[in-house]
Amino acid sequence: MRIFEGYGTTETAPILSLNTPMHNHPGSVGRLLPGISSKLEPVPGITQGGKLLVSGPNVMLGYYLAANPGMVIPPVEGWHDTGDIVEINEEGYVFIKGRAKRFAKIGGEMISLPAIEESIHQLWPDYSHAVIQIPDARKGEQLVLITTRQPADRSEIVAYFNQNGLGELGIPKSILYIDKLPLLATGKTDYVSLHEWVLQQPDL
Repeated sequence: MRIFEGYGTTETAPILSLNTPMHNHPGSVGRLLPGISSKLEPVPGITQGGKLLVSGPNVMLGYYLAANPGMVIPPVEGWHDTGDIVEINEEGYVFIKGRAKRFAKIGGEMISLPAIEESIHQLWPDYSHAVIQIPDARKGEQLVLITTRQPADRSEIVAYFNQNGLGELGIPKSILYIDKLPLLATGKTDYVSLHEWVLQQPDL
């Protein structure tokens, strides 16, 4: 069975792009469907790609917001902000780099938190890990690793990053232990609850 990756959002009913048997590029989520327009909004610190905005007949009419009961608030000028950082190559294939909210700006550089999580998972595959950012007076933001591994020695992360040519800025400054990562109903990590938990920890 051949599996073709695609991409979409609830607000776009839901498909935006997909690979097909005749047109596919491994590692991408395919090309945007006919009738869908796109533009990339620059994000400070990200040199390749940008935040994806889309418009087309599949885009929702708008949101119902608590601040405006009973009113539909449409996308600005018809453009839906996906909140995803993507790169689109010259053939039109879309490559997702991550959520805009899941990047940290450290020393002027944008660091992908999912990429750091994946690297640490490669180092310690039998445990669960999450990385969040918190303010840092000197570098703007700093990374905190929350892990179910105990003990978790930061020197092992430093050595692993150095051995694999990974950037020093991606090394978490602090490590916190947790019995189990909080999850959403979808099974994904609940980063909002995790961030609140981290800010309550006396060690930071």
